[in-house]
Amino acid sequence: MIKAILIFNNHGKPRLSKFYEHYSEDTEQQIIRETFHLVSKRDENVCNFLEGGMLIDGSDNKLIYRHYATLYFVFCVDSSESELGILDLIQVFVETLDKCFENVCELDLIFHVDKVHNILAEMVMGGMVLETNMNEIITQVDAQNKMEKSEAGIAGAPARAVSAVKNMNLPEMPKNINIGDISIKVPNLPSFK
Repeated sequence: MIKAILIFNNHGKPRLSKFYEHYSEDTEQQIIRETFHLVSKRDENVCNFLEGGMLIDGSDNKLIYRHYATLYFVFCVDSSESELGILDLIQVFVETLDKCFENVCELDLIFHVDKVHNILAEMVMGGMVLETNMNEIITQVDAQNKMEKSEAGIAGAPARAVSAVKNMNLPEMPKNINIGDISIKVPNLPSFK
């Protein structure tokens, strides 16, 4: 099971932290600091697996990480997870981010944290891997983006309606509006223009 997913920069600033078990905020911050300390002091040419020690609930945990440019992607997992499988999952996550943001960088993670969490939620939920097919993940993220845009369209409808009425070229304000058997008397309103 995946216990936590952490992304931090070369200076130890967390850019994403997702814990799949409940910890107090102080404990989470301590885990992030200790994880950065363990991972950042390792040489570039050593393996990307590290025993987690007492970081998260005992010695059967592992830190599996990749270092890309200025970011460390760290998955804290228990002993039931495959190290190579998690390395592959990190690679899929980074490639998906790269496709969604067109050459992802640290600033994308800062300014689009909601989109990054959506991508992560398509891949991992509750500490279990859901999807590793990058094309399927991108399809779902695109569907989510479309839905958000359509909802933004609904929310903006009143403003567009007022704008449309203002832009109408009516010779005079109607006194009555008749719709079928219904007649609505329009009150005297100031001009829109």
